[in-house]
Amino acid sequence: MMLALPDHDLYCLLRDDVPNGDLTTESLAIGQCAGRIEFRARQAMTVACTEEAVRMFELAGASAELVTPSGAVVAAGTLLLRASGSVASLHVAWKATQILVEWASGIATATAAIVTAAGNVPVACTRKNAPGTKALSAKAVRAGGATMHRLGLSETLLLFAEHRLFLRETPGETIARLRQRQPEKKIVVEVGSVAEARVWATAGADVLQLEKFSPEQVAEWRTATTDSPGVLLAAAGGINAGNAAAYVQAGADLLVTSAPYAAPPRDVQVVFAPMP
Repeated sequence: MMLALPDHDLYCLLRDDVPNGDLTTESLAIGQCAGRIEFRARQAMTVACTEEAVRMFELAGASAELVTPSGAVVAAGTLLLRASGSVASLHVAWKATQILVEWASGIATATAAIVTAAGNVPVACTRKNAPGTKALSAKAVRAGGATMHRLGLSETLLLFAEHRLFLRETPGETIARLRQRQPEKKIVVEVGSVAEARVWATAGADVLQLEKFSPEQVAEWRTATTDSPGVLLAAAGGINAGNAAAYVQAGADLLVTSAPYAAPPRDVQVVFAPMP
């Protein structure tokens, strides 16, 4: 089971939607009535962030039950979660949780489509998520069956051309220096051409990130790697469910993508009912 985000983060999501009370519910004086609510998938989807939604209902003062966890692949009509309590508590959490599950399930569903197309080749998503959504985006990516390419600058070595502009040494010297300073880390180098790939493979890079290579260019470099058999090829830039299989066939060892972050939300049906 995937754990929910910390309560503080979830409370902030609620607070963002209800900064100073629910004006409509309070004005109607129905907040103390008892009710129940159900979330159902209105279309097929890979589910994400239902754990967060359940906890948000609880933080709002309702009782809630998780029915379908993150990562589940469901058909239209599947019950995702249910909650009960005062009408005030249900309305406080309603829209924030619905939007969260719809948005996160959109990312998870798009991720799952790429993972399926890639077959046995792993898929990693970049950190090009919408600002402020990194933890939720990473969970949605994992729910879809992929991993995170990198969560930030602090834990991986990824050498861009923008770094290399400021170096005054040979590629081999750069790789040796990085390996001496960070011996437990893989050294990933982003390259923009087959010629650059050859240079950095010869220098000793562990992974070549082939930025915006066509499948044909990936295949060309795959054929040329007989001199560097241990180098992994990560295809990046423009990878999606429609072309993932072509990159796999070309010989990529890893697909790196940002496409799921632009996926449309999945549709969640919300049904309210009064308690007898």
